Parts: sequence; structure tokens; C-alpha cells
Amino acid sequence: MDTVLAHYIRIKVFTERGVESQSKVEIPYFNRTRIKDIAGRTIKPDGTIIELKKDGIFESTIAKADRLKLQAKSFVMPGVVPGAIIEYRWREIRPSFLYARFQLQRDIPLQSVKYFIKPGPYWSLGMRSVVFNGPQAPLQKERNGFYSVTMTNVPAFREEPRMPPGDYVRRWLLLFYSESDTNLEPQKFWNKYGKDVYEKNKASMKVSDEVRKAAAEATSGATTSEEKLKRLFDFCRSKIRRIDDDASGLTDSDREKMKENKSPADTLKRGYGTGNDINMLFAALASAAGFDARIARLGDRSDFFFNPTFTDDYFLHSYNIAVKVDNQWRFFDPANTYVPFGMLRWQEEGEQALISDPKEPVFIQTPLSPAEKSVERRTAKLRLSEDGTLEGEVRIEYTGHLAADRKEYNDDDSPQQREETLREMEKNRLSTAELSEIRIENVTDPDKPFVYAYRVRVPGYAQRTGRRLFLQSAFFQRGIGPLFPTSERKYDIYFHYPWMKEDVVTIELPAGFTLDNAESPGSFSMGEVGHYNVSVGVTQDQKMLVYKRNFKFSGLLFPVSGYSQLKRVFDELHKQDNHTITLRQSAASTPN
Repeated sequence: MDTVLAHYIRIKVFTERGVESQSKVEIPYFNRTRIKDIAGRTIKPDGTIIELKKDGIFESTIAKADRLKLQAKSFVMPGVVPGAIIEYRWREIRPSFLYARFQLQRDIPLQSVKYFIKPGPYWSLGMRSVVFNGPQAPLQKERNGFYSVTMTNVPAFREEPRMPPGDYVRRWLLLFYSESDTNLEPQKFWNKYGKDVYEKNKASMKVSDEVRKAAAEATSGATTSEEKLKRLFDFCRSKIRRIDDDASGLTDSDREKMKENKSPADTLKRGYGTGNDINMLFAALASAAGFDARIARLGDRSDFFFNPTFTDDYFLHSYNIAVKVDNQWRFFDPANTYVPFGMLRWQEEGEQALISDPKEPVFIQTPLSPAEKSVERRTAKLRLSEDGTLEGEVRIEYTGHLAADRKEYNDDDSPQQREETLREMEKNRLSTAELSEIRIENVTDPDKPFVYAYRVRVPGYAQRTGRRLFLQSAFFQRGIGPLFPTSERKYDIYFHYPWMKEDVVTIELPAGFTLDNAESPGSFSMGEVGHYNVSVGVTQDQKMLVYKRNFKFSGLLFPVSGYSQLKRVFDELHKQDNHTITLRQSAASTPN
């Protein structure tokens, strides 16, 4: 049984700014949802009506992970001018749900927003609603079995760079069905819930003779706990095919023909399984090797910052395996194809994880991987021409979370699509850039760095004025704007994970040109949060400019009260990245 949401939007446009912001419409949705029956019209101030044409509706992919894709239907409302009214509607068809989110805030002020809701087949569980980031709005009984929720005079929501997840700060309604015992006080609720998780998953982690044999063979010769767990981790990744990954090459029809695994022994025997099957096999293997292994439930901070005061498991999206090593809990996710051993997805690091237990479940915060684990290493060997054209070889390597993100985005694309992604990325930064001889390496390799390698040519990179060339030596920062362009903001500042960037750029100077301005950009320290080290110099023969940059940042969440200080740091970084040096052509080499 599907859930059908009928949307209707009516907006009055008053200004040119409103024309610009409201004419372009984007309807995001996940690939398990269908968007149908899009229709719209513009009512001009003189009463003229212009209908939205069907061929003006386009579809695109915004983001993807595993088998989930965030897609969008987009269109431009026709003939919008100040004073016009725009109306559009669509139907959204989702799988039947126990939970659903309803937005109560948009990018414009709302005079009124109202939802009509007809309870689904789970009504016997009890329907509940909670408003986040705003006053509570109880459900009101309507005719024909419907309920409604209404909010009026809702202020506009403005997105800001590097803010927390949208639903953590904007106003929205969660509608869900649950049992009455979710009204327990938090400690009692999570204690009961953690025990239930343990009991429900005991069979899925069962240690059989086959599992004991596989664990013994995989750990043969290993002498430390770390080595044993690494071997079991690698075994699960290399020997078991994950069938619910978007890069598996399997169709839904293929998956339907595969038998469902009932135990770790089944997963081991068949050599395939879902992500959950793989993690359960790892837990069983770890148990067989003498470790205490448990199921851990944890949140996803790309979506919402989990708070245990909300007594429902809705925000505990993820499952990981917790293993006790030297009396400390360690967390593992071998089902995730690209995250290195010892790390979790960045969305799950620094999060509260509930470790299941038959007696005393406990919340433990997962560790945050240091910046040194996620590094972007960039090298460029370039040659500058007298007319300001820059060309040469570029290589970029990503590790850790940076690599996992790139691999996940590219793994189910064709080689041509991957190249187009890179070209578009560079064009957005350097509009005149011409890329050739592109190589994209290790896209689906779980261990090696993700690599872009290519030849680039950028006409007009350096500006020629008379006998001088003005050159930005920070090649990889060229074309990137300031991170925080506004002087004030409303929301906290949020970085996904610590990271590092290491750049080495060598530029062969055109014959007859030497440094006219030898001033170097400045380095600075950010204390425990990070550092910015940079150096610029020329080789002894004066023919080669060498630029080196090392940037480390370990901060995660900063209060809005510290915005001005953080902005000053990144403004200074942007200033130093845009430092320009001057090259002067000697009189002897100047053509007559």
C-alpha cells in the first residue's frame, strides 16, 4: 500500500528578487519515491494565465549513496514578473510509512501552511506528531477521517554555508506511528530498547561450526587483536559480495532470485548478502575468534543530531558492530565498501551509539577520525607561456572520508560520466580550463586512494601587462570564493569531518621572466584546530617556481557566537590563497 501526498503551492511574487528566486522550482525526492502529475501556471498582474509546459520539466541526480539516490524534478515557471501569482502542484507517491516528515518552513515567509492527513493501516499503533524547531501544533480532527495540522506566519528559512543539517534547524513536523510505551522516560526507554535489539539479533550473529572454521583460517598466524580484526574485516569485504550496493551490477530482478540469508553460515556459504548480512557475519566471526561483539545502533549526523531525550528509535538510522578490545569498545562497518578499517562513515563518527546488551545497554560516543586520515594530496607540474597560458600535468589523490565520498559518487557511473563530472568540477573553478588525457583510478578499490590525473591547459591564467605577468601560484585555489561571504549568520557552523590538504605546484617560468615581487603569502596557526603553512620560492637557476601548501582543519561544530572569529580565519586563508606574484620580462628578451 502506497502513501500518496498531494502538494499545492501558491505564491505571490512582489519584487525582481522574488522573480529570480521563485521562478526556478526544484522538487527533491529519493529514488524509492515517485513524483507524478506536475502542473503549474503563472497568473500575470493583468490576469493572463501562462501554463507550464510538460517539456519544460527536467530530472537530475543531486546526490547518491549505496542504493539511495536523491533526485529532483525541476522546472522554470513561465512569464513570472513582479505582481504575478505562481501556482504549481504535484503528487508524491511513497512506500507506506511508519514515519513521515512534513516541511513547515520554506525559503519565503508563509502566511499559512496546512496539511490534511488520513491515518494509514498502522492506526492501531497510535499516531503521534512532533514539531521540531518551532511551537507544537496538535493534530485537529477533520471530516471524512482526516486530521489536519496548521501553522501561520512562519518566517522564511535561509540556508547558510556550512550550517548543521537542514532539519536540525528548520521547522518541520514528524508524523509517526508507535506503541504507547515510547512515553517512558529516556533512561528506561533506551534500556528496554537496547535489550530488545540484543534479543532480536542473537540468531543473526549465531556462531556455527562453519563460522568457527572460517574465523580460525582467516586469523591464522595473527598475534594481536588489531591484526585479527583487520583480517576478519578484510575477509568480509573480499569474500562476500554485497548485493544491495548500487555498484553491484545487479538488477532488482537479479536480487529477487537470490535466496535470503537466515544466518551468518548462509552468508558464508553463498558468498553474498546485504550490508546487514555482511556486518552480522563479521560479528559472528569476531565472536568465534574470542571477542565480545554486539550490535550498535547509531544516528546519522548528515541528517540530524541524535538526542536520546526523544524516546523513539527513528533517528537511530544505522547499524554497526561494536567489538570490545582491551576493555574498550571499537566500532566496525565492513559492509561499507570504501571506508577504511578503523573508521566509520563520517555521518556516524562522533555520534552516540547504543550498544545492545541483555542486561545493561549503554551509549558510547564513536571516535572522530583525525585529519591525517582524510587527505587531499594535489600535485601539478605546469609550464607558463608568455601570453599567460598555463598547462601541464595534474594529479589529485583522496584518502579516508574524502576518498569514500568520491568513490560512492562515481562507482555506478560510466567512464564517460566520471570524466564529465571532473570536467564540470574544473570548469566551475576555471572557466577556460581544457582537460585531456584524463585517468580516474581506483574508483571501486576499497583500499587505494581515489585518483584524478589529467593534463590541463588554462588560457589567460596569468594576466599580461606590458613586460609583466601577474600569477596566482596557488593553482588549486584559483576560482574558489570565500567560504563565509556574509558578515553575520543565524546558525552554528558545521564541518562534516577533519581533513587535510597538501599541495605541491611547480611552474616552469617563460624564458626571460624572473620574479619581480618576491613577497610570499603568510602562514598561520589555528592552535588545536589546525594550521595553514605555505611557501613560495624559485629554484637556483630561476627557471622554476615552487609553491607548497599544507592546510589542516580539525574543527567540527562551532557556535554562531564564534562566527566572526572563524570568518576572520577563513578570510585570511582566502586572502593568502589568492596572493599574486609578479614576473618581469628582462629588457634583453623583449622583442623589438
